[in-house]
Amino acid sequence: MALVSTATVASSSYHCDLLLFPTARRSWRGPRRSRGAAGARLAVLERAGAGTSSGLAVLERAGAGAGLAALERAGAAAAAARREEVVPAGNGRNSYEVESLIDRLSNLPPRGSIARCLETARHRLTLQDFAAVYREFSRRGDWQRSLRLFKYMQRQSWCLPDEHIHAIVIGVLGRQGPALLEKCLEVFHDLPAESRTALSYTSLIAAYARNALHEEARALLDQMKTAGVAPTAATYNTVLAACARATDPPVPFDMLLGLFAEMRHDVSPSVRPDLTTYNTLLAAAAVRSLADQSEMLLRTMLEAGVSPDTVSYRHIVDAFASAGNLSRVAELFSEMASTGHTPEASAYLGLMEAHTRVGATAEAVAVLRQMQADGCAPTAATYRVLLDLYGRQGRFDGVRELFREMRTAVPPDTDTYNVLFRVFGDGGFFKEVVELFHDMLQTGVEPDMITCENVMAACGRGGLHEDAREVLEYMTREGMVPTADAYTGLVEALGHAAMYEEAYVAFNMMTEIGSLPTIETYNALANAYAKGGLFQEAEAIFSRMTNNAGFQKNKDSFDALIEAYCQGAQLDDAVKAYMEMRKSRFNPDERSLEGVLNAYCIAGVIDESKEQFEELQSSVTVPSIIAYCMMLSLYARNDRWTDAYDLLEEMKTNRASSTHQVIASLIKGEYDDSSNWQMVEYALENSSLEGCDYSLRFFNALLDVLWWFGQKARAARVLDQAVKFGLFPELYRDTKLVWSLDVHRMSVGGALVAVSVWLNKLYDRLKGDEDLPQLASVVVLRGEMEKSTITRGLPTAKVVYSFLNDTLSASFHFPKWNKGRIICLKSQLKKLQSAIDSSDGSATAGFVRMTNSHLPSPGSKIYTREAQDDNGTVHLPDESLVEEKESELLAL
Repeated sequence: MALVSTATVASSSYHCDLLLFPTARRSWRGPRRSRGAAGARLAVLERAGAGTSSGLAVLERAGAGAGLAALERAGAAAAAARREEVVPAGNGRNSYEVESLIDRLSNLPPRGSIARCLETARHRLTLQDFAAVYREFSRRGDWQRSLRLFKYMQRQSWCLPDEHIHAIVIGVLGRQGPALLEKCLEVFHDLPAESRTALSYTSLIAAYARNALHEEARALLDQMKTAGVAPTAATYNTVLAACARATDPPVPFDMLLGLFAEMRHDVSPSVRPDLTTYNTLLAAAAVRSLADQSEMLLRTMLEAGVSPDTVSYRHIVDAFASAGNLSRVAELFSEMASTGHTPEASAYLGLMEAHTRVGATAEAVAVLRQMQADGCAPTAATYRVLLDLYGRQGRFDGVRELFREMRTAVPPDTDTYNVLFRVFGDGGFFKEVVELFHDMLQTGVEPDMITCENVMAACGRGGLHEDAREVLEYMTREGMVPTADAYTGLVEALGHAAMYEEAYVAFNMMTEIGSLPTIETYNALANAYAKGGLFQEAEAIFSRMTNNAGFQKNKDSFDALIEAYCQGAQLDDAVKAYMEMRKSRFNPDERSLEGVLNAYCIAGVIDESKEQFEELQSSVTVPSIIAYCMMLSLYARNDRWTDAYDLLEEMKTNRASSTHQVIASLIKGEYDDSSNWQMVEYALENSSLEGCDYSLRFFNALLDVLWWFGQKARAARVLDQAVKFGLFPELYRDTKLVWSLDVHRMSVGGALVAVSVWLNKLYDRLKGDEDLPQLASVVVLRGEMEKSTITRGLPTAKVVYSFLNDTLSASFHFPKWNKGRIICLKSQLKKLQSAIDSSDGSATAGFVRMTNSHLPSPGSKIYTREAQDDNGTVHLPDESLVEEKESELLAL
């Protein structure tokens, strides 16, 4: 196991083997790519120079490494500081001679002559230049060339390696794993004993420590002392970190404290424990859940004048969290503040995060209040932790209150707004997300790409297509290239508004700007088609996804396809899509099972529907209200009133969900008064927080059951709430030429409710002598199906057509130019208006009586008797009459 990776936040004395790389400038090449933490460490150590004393000074500052997940965090702050304070070495930092030599050596064949490579520059190269060469080979992991060059230098008097070069080569070899440790020893022994100082010893110790050989590292420390070479803090830190990292078996903590005691009692000031020493021990204590030892180390730090950093506090918090005693950390912070050692903000932040990981909201807020009381100003990161915690717990009022407090204490930054966008977007407060975005712009906080993606996602779920377009325009104006996620939000928003053409244009626009659609984008567009029953369009988009983009359908794709077939009355295809999903080894979730249940319920097959509902009950804790309403509608249409009332009682007595109880009471007519209706409105509003996708299915199912239960007045009130929530924006559209009602995205019962409400509005307008349009239109289908003659036989079209003509005596008909619309021409509207005027002011509320019927008693035959009488037929208008009306329309 590699002891230290480039991401390891341990002591830099693990990297003391890189010590001897002095910085040389590259005068003609462009900047080389950053090498991350390793490159930063190299540049730090370069400043040590070739001399031993300066190398030791760097080693003393470097510290030791840490182990395991917690131990690896020991030197994070120091590593970060080093990365910030240096320029990573690379192209553009070395001289022309060094660069030329690197190129020649890199192109040298295995048996090529190194001497020839150095002929032209041997008198211009210094040991510092050779160090730069080793630095480059170390970055590449090219230990073979490093070793060949070292052997050549040993044979030359003009470039004889000093201790600095020996330490470099040991470091290069030590990185390649245990197999090269013997060569590390050979290089070490090539250095005369009298020339060995802490620099070379520490480099060799680091090579063993890097390969998890802590016993050998400890033995080398003892050998070093025996040889009379005084260790430095970096030497101790390297051994200490190696021992702390040991896991099989772990080194007892008392042994680590023994090494720590040796450092403290050493008379040399260069061996004094530093911040890295304490962080290594704190990390080891955290891994072992030694809270008392962590507290002891903290007190020792403060007594020694070593100030804890962010990493120190994190380890202290981890230790007490593992011991289950986080309250003691707050007490320690208070004690520190009282003695003039107020912890920094990151310390409180770490404690707060520890509380949030276990959902301890009150304790996390208490840390904020203690922080303020101790005189440490909270940062934006402090508030972000609490904002996120409140959001995950659904405490949105708490989020708003805390954000108001934050604005008085510290200006919110981009990350804070991003947390708010995610919190409110997940919570269903889509319009609030848009308002916050405008607030962000007004306060001068610059959005980033994550900001715009979060806002677009909220607009998509909430169907806020106008706001989504504005955000997209903002991105374009600011020079930001919208990502696929941003466009997915726009496509979804347009789809929820039934703006299919615009959604398809936005979908195609993505490719033009180079943001290729993802599978989520395809699913969003297909889901938009599915809501309107445009199954042919959904099939086409999935075919394009598979053939052109190379994506295979996932579970969400199948869910959209099932819904498209159900809404388009292609019930066999819906079941086939479900079976295909199962064959593709996608596990169906609640949404999938509800889709198949919907297909069975629309088809009117009771046994299959009951079996599917039982499967749904076994899969989830409580089936959704949507599933219950589907079954209730099925029972009502088939006059299975006993089964319906049993299921309704099951909903009402459901203790796991108050919403189920409220909806059951609504259906039974128990919540009509104003006070109880507020509970209904609250339940309906909660459903809207789930987003348009869920809300459309919820309201469709609820309207359907209310209609078939004869609760027309209640259904009208529910429809009014849905419109207020922004659902079905296409429902009512009036111009001078057309009065239109669009029910193509509604269930059969929902469509009949909407038609009834619309007819009564039509009655009021005719009675009020308004200027009549050229026609009144009811849209029952959209898309490719508008061209097909089979449209008239589909459930929604058939039922709506029958209802219209039963109500208004054949005033409506299917036009030849569009099979998805049922229209009434102006001449017919005038006849209706005349009939209303000639009624002598008789008290009539409208064309349809919107009243609540008494629930039928068990055994009643309401719908099945009518079906038997009508024998399932629909009386279509006479073709000659249709042609006469068409000619009238064409003349217009």
